[in-house]
Amino acid sequence: MKTFSVPLSQHCSSSVAASSFKKAFIYSNNSKKSNIQSFIISFPYSRIISSSYRCSATTLPTMVEEEKQRFDADDAAVLVMELRKSFNLGKTTSYEWRMSQIQNIANMIEEKEKDIMEAIYMDLSKPQHETFVSEISMTRNSCKLALKELKSWMKPDKAKTPLTTYPSSAEIVSEPLGVVLVISTWNYPFLLSLDPVIGAIAAGNAVVLKPSEIAPATSLLLAKLLGEYVDKSSIRVVEGAVAETSALLEQKWDKILYTGSPRVGRIVMAAAAKHLTPVTLELGGKCPVVVDSNINLQVTARRIIAGKWTCTNGQACIGVDYIITTKDFASKLIDTLRNELEEFFGKSPMESKDLSRIVNLFHLRRLASLLDEDGVSDKIVYGGQMDESQLKIAPTILLDAPEDSMIMNEEIFGPLLPIVTVERIENSFTVIKSKPKPLAAYLFTDDEQLKKDFVQNISAGAIVFNDTILHTTVSSLPFGGVGESGMGSYHAKFSFDTFSHKKAVLYRSFEGDSATRYPPYTPEKLRLLRTLLNGNIFDIILALVGWSRD
Repeated sequence: MKTFSVPLSQHCSSSVAASSFKKAFIYSNNSKKSNIQSFIISFPYSRIISSSYRCSATTLPTMVEEEKQRFDADDAAVLVMELRKSFNLGKTTSYEWRMSQIQNIANMIEEKEKDIMEAIYMDLSKPQHETFVSEISMTRNSCKLALKELKSWMKPDKAKTPLTTYPSSAEIVSEPLGVVLVISTWNYPFLLSLDPVIGAIAAGNAVVLKPSEIAPATSLLLAKLLGEYVDKSSIRVVEGAVAETSALLEQKWDKILYTGSPRVGRIVMAAAAKHLTPVTLELGGKCPVVVDSNINLQVTARRIIAGKWTCTNGQACIGVDYIITTKDFASKLIDTLRNELEEFFGKSPMESKDLSRIVNLFHLRRLASLLDEDGVSDKIVYGGQMDESQLKIAPTILLDAPEDSMIMNEEIFGPLLPIVTVERIENSFTVIKSKPKPLAAYLFTDDEQLKKDFVQNISAGAIVFNDTILHTTVSSLPFGGVGESGMGSYHAKFSFDTFSHKKAVLYRSFEGDSATRYPPYTPEKLRLLRTLLNGNIFDIILALVGWSRD
């Protein structure tokens, strides 16, 4: 099959999504194209092939005509101005407006569930069961919780006041930040777009959502449905790729939440720094699973599979990236994983309808390059099959790949699972700490001391014992990373807090005015002031009558 690729300049200045956007699409001159190729070529808007790819060293195929730029920095400035006008008029701050918009999103999910599932399937071939659980249900639950709890979230929190401000009272008021930007990602294109938007609306902000163009069907559907269901004067969707995202990042926002890679996270943060805009970065990293030997092996294997291959076939930021276990236990673990994988996906997993495909050809070839590196492919102990025409890679397990290989140093974000062996399970701590802090770390064990040591020694966005990924379903827990895996958090009340400013408010009466704070300063005033600041009631009483224990 003859192919035409879109080359990438190494010196493109507007590289907000750089190589993963620009190398993603291959065009065939064969009359028989795969379904996904046909969809990409025929998709009717500029997010797939747009003039946002205009680098001097970039030459697009002659069969693709560059469309006129639809959204630039001037358009972005006008958009922000319109939303800020709406926000300044107080439109988004009322309890009634917030409730109505969240209810509208809940209605949208209920009424358009089939369309949502079809769009996500078109982008990722994600099984309906997985889409319902991880996209539809979780987003719907975010709406339900916000609708139930919003009134209590909006109530000021009482704060204690010291004796030095007597008589007084204080509270912390949650106020909306203003006009906020949510830049979403493609692996959970519905959930990771709307979950933070729901939080931003609950907090009373005007919002712009920029969905990922790598999931074009879902992006288009989000733009269409939100345009129909929510208040367009305060909630907008901007579709596009590098140029559109760059145009948005040039503007002054009151908060930016970005979900994606650490590389692009740095670009977002640098752009935000120009305006002193606060950011929440939800990134990723190499999430480890440590497997002790004193465990239920079958349940462990099933839960590892659930945290790897049923998470968009490994394309998940919280998904299992690699396993650490002892040399003596590795063969038992591999055998059990193999048996359970065949139970779930059959002996021919490439034919399974219960596995998502790789999102595009660029990412499939990126994963293939991890296996093609010297000394890696001969470490495969299970799987390894791939089919470019279907954008599929089978569940693949490797044992003790070279420590300096790319697969052991880059976030995999796919169905490849390396197993690292150590002499003692405690040595796993050293392996994990040798890498950047992960978004999640998992430990399977019945050893209570090992659990305590794991919490004490391993820094991660979250830690889960004897399971994987389920912490994201617990609304009382924040979701966020640390270090390279991100900053800030959201989910449920944490989303509300992320998009709110916690304003300190102190109330005083005209009573209780003390001369100690005013000139002329005297030794007596200083002595009384020292006593007041010390806070000992007995000393204060003595000072007020002119006595002292000194």
